[in-house]
Amino acid sequence: MKGLALAPRSTFASVRFVLTDMDETLTYRGRLSARTYHALERLQDAGAKVIPVTAAPAGWCDQMARMWPVDGVISENGGLFIQRDGEYGVKRKFWHRDEKRQAISDQLAAIGRHIAQVVPSAKFADDQVFRLTSLAFAQLDSEADRRVLVAAMRKAGLNVAVNNLWILGWIGAYDKLAMARRAMADAYNIDVDADLDAVLYCGDSTNDAPMFGLFRHTVGVSSVRHYLAEIPVLPNWITEGPGGDGFVEVADAVIASKICVS
Repeated sequence: MKGLALAPRSTFASVRFVLTDMDETLTYRGRLSARTYHALERLQDAGAKVIPVTAAPAGWCDQMARMWPVDGVISENGGLFIQRDGEYGVKRKFWHRDEKRQAISDQLAAIGRHIAQVVPSAKFADDQVFRLTSLAFAQLDSEADRRVLVAAMRKAGLNVAVNNLWILGWIGAYDKLAMARRAMADAYNIDVDADLDAVLYCGDSTNDAPMFGLFRHTVGVSSVRHYLAEIPVLPNWITEGPGGDGFVEVADAVIASKICVS
């Protein structure tokens, strides 16, 4: 990783889409600053389409897609894409087909009840009520308890991702990257594997690893250093600031590159 401040000014001139993690990438210590929110708006004004890609629940992401200066939100680690549609509306694209969604929802509920019985230390995250495609458990203080919970989730048939807020489980062969591929193709007619230079991805944690592994333009906010041992492919650049302050640096770099070639 190199310091983002060292990037030549034209580095991100080809970037048309900024995909970004949300928690502790756009936020810092659970808060979204005015500077970071303005950075999203400035990116849109500069012609970039901005899409948060997050493990956050559908309920949060619906509000974000409707009211934030973003073009859509990939929610629940890839379970659905919520795209802004007109001034007030949104379109939702779930990973699973409509005819399968109720059965999967019932299966998730059954697994949640089972986990609660076999792992007494497990507690649902307080945002579980706002989720449509995943189970989220609160982080545990004990590493041993965390390992027990993750093992139980996997034994029950869930895919599992651990980040700084949640221990997340879901059913289906998808992750952030798989849904990003599908959403970009369906909504914007972009084959990201064939047009890697069009996308910049910014993140901070282990569940960002698939994105770091594919895209050429990848940036970790400074707090990514806490997870370097767990990320197989590191981001190419790293910011000086953590969380939202780091994202402001990313926005500044992308906008400067666009000005450079205009």
